[in-house]
Amino acid sequence: MRPGEHVQDADCGHAMLRVSGLDLDFGTPRGRAHALRNVGLTVAPGDIVGVVGESGSGKSTLAYAVMGLLADNAEIVDGTILFEGRDLLAMTPEERRALRGSRMSMVFQDPMTSLNPVRSIESQMIDVQHRQSGSRQARRRRAIEMMERVGIPDPHNRIRGYPHEFSGGMRQRICIAMALLVRPALLIADEPATALDATLEVQIIHLLKDLQREIGCSIVFVSHHLGTVAELCDRVAVMYAGEVVEYGDVREIFHTPGHPYTKALLECDPGRIPTRTRVLPTIPGEVPNLLDVPSACTFRTRCPHAFDRCAVELPALRATGTTQWARCHLLERTGDLPA
Repeated sequence: MRPGEHVQDADCGHAMLRVSGLDLDFGTPRGRAHALRNVGLTVAPGDIVGVVGESGSGKSTLAYAVMGLLADNAEIVDGTILFEGRDLLAMTPEERRALRGSRMSMVFQDPMTSLNPVRSIESQMIDVQHRQSGSRQARRRRAIEMMERVGIPDPHNRIRGYPHEFSGGMRQRICIAMALLVRPALLIADEPATALDATLEVQIIHLLKDLQREIGCSIVFVSHHLGTVAELCDRVAVMYAGEVVEYGDVREIFHTPGHPYTKALLECDPGRIPTRTRVLPTIPGEVPNLLDVPSACTFRTRCPHAFDRCAVELPALRATGTTQWARCHLLERTGDLPA
């Protein structure tokens, strides 16, 4: 069974984004790295779907695959990416470019590298609207309105500034404003608050949530911060070593995780530790080498509940709740994780 089949069946109506059975490799001097394997994900209109996991789990690779911004050494081996019913992988590069900046937008992790340092904010915000109708003055007016909407003080004067004249939090607000200026149907946010302090992170999350309600777009929110995902998202996909190991409603997964990896991630979240401590919990072991991915359960060497079957057979996707699916042999054996 390929991840995403049950998830898709559970979604009524039209899906904004549907990724099915996605396999993606990167060519390296040491061989092919299997960065994504059999990945499935469904985003309904107006949904906010979080994608979480450790560094190197494939979160950003999935986001870049959807946007069509992969490196030259990347190859999509199998699978489909349907956006508004259209197969993105069957499109020409020109057709993909026509979607970016109109129907799809992205907020990148580092705003300083997202913005051109030698061009004013005004010129960049006007240029991003090149597919929009209206004069330059109308585009400038929309840019100022959006800067004000995302909380930039004195936008009429600050729009003439350059990226280095803004703080990190303000630069990220500008990037969000640029991404939403075209009123996209899908916004992909790739760890947009990682480089910010905790206070600014909360502000950015609340800003995204307010703007999403106003514009009505769907959001794929990539993050390693579980508390942020719980605050912002409707559903969540948990990725490990290039696979989606659990997917479903954010409340169900956070209260009753169906996969040992999800449970371990939650136990490592400092916000969920009940007592003060100087030693934070960790997940022992290492992520498997993606150049030689095991054909069985990829988490078994780090899992405290692994048994013989885990070493010889890949777990199937199994429903663990009304809107929750996970890949674990323990679920077939017991129907639930051990306490």
